Amino acid sequence: MNLPYTHMPLERCTNERKNSAWLKKQFNHKDTVFCLINDGKSFFAKESVEPLFIEKSKLATLNLDSCIYLGKNSDHTNNSGSFFAIDFNKLRFSTQEELMEIGQWLPLRQATPLLNLLDAAILALAKGLVHWHNTHQYCGLCGNMNRSTEAGHARKCTNCRNMSFPRTDPAVIMLVERLFEDGIPRCLLGRQASWPQGVYSTLAGFVDPGETLEQAVIREVDEETHVKVENPVYVTSQPWPFPASIMLGFVATATSQDIDVSHDDLEQAHWFTRQQLQEFADNKNAENQMGFKMSSGDSISSFLINAWKDKTIGQY
Repeated sequence: MNLPYTHMPLERCTNERKNSAWLKKQFNHKDTVFCLINDGKSFFAKESVEPLFIEKSKLATLNLDSCIYLGKNSDHTNNSGSFFAIDFNKLRFSTQEELMEIGQWLPLRQATPLLNLLDAAILALAKGLVHWHNTHQYCGLCGNMNRSTEAGHARKCTNCRNMSFPRTDPAVIMLVERLFEDGIPRCLLGRQASWPQGVYSTLAGFVDPGETLEQAVIREVDEETHVKVENPVYVTSQPWPFPASIMLGFVATATSQDIDVSHDDLEQAHWFTRQQLQEFADNKNAENQMGFKMSSGDSISSFLINAWKDKTIGQY
């Protein structure tokens, strides 16, 4: 399954990274490289969309405490060192200037279609962890400063010693299908007003406290479209550190047909046949189909839509 951000090639070394001696050895290893993140953007070569992983020798006065351990290549063949993430803004100004001579900043999702799956997963992990550190500077209990600990996978309050850990918010995303009276199955897609013109996607929403994933699927579809569904079936998941989610993909069967988007944040929602989805993918008959487009190819939404279109998920 070629779903972006899911092919993590690194061993996270959860137990080893808590050992300060082991971590320092990895930090100073000649083959260790550093993944730079700057205001949510990733670092690429100037003339091509090729990720730049920087050697420690090019990062003057770099401090281990300011880095986040990502992991070690699982095959241990091409690189016996490790990968660390670093917030570009923590580097010396002179180092920043030198790096800008060799690279450029791009949003990861913009670059993903041109990346191999392994690099995309590493960059997504780095992006998510740097974002978490930047948004959890202070203790949620007493309000004092937190400091990075456990190789960047936790933050400890400098006052009350409360520990915080990187969060991942679960969100369900679902391909809803229904067999219509004309004998043709259709799937339910919606769009928000802020999206690019014509783009439609599967429905999605965050899981509420005390709620099962299946209950979240049923509730979110009802809230967004007033369509009733049953029998949610799990399909697959996708890390989505934009900024801190995991998308849990489902297929579900609709028991009602009428759509009402007046009670939530969807602008529109429609039922689509497989033939229509194929036309959208082929960019055919755009005028006749009101210029409808599928969501971004790096998302689990596109995966679910294409899987249903190809009859690999769903019962119809």
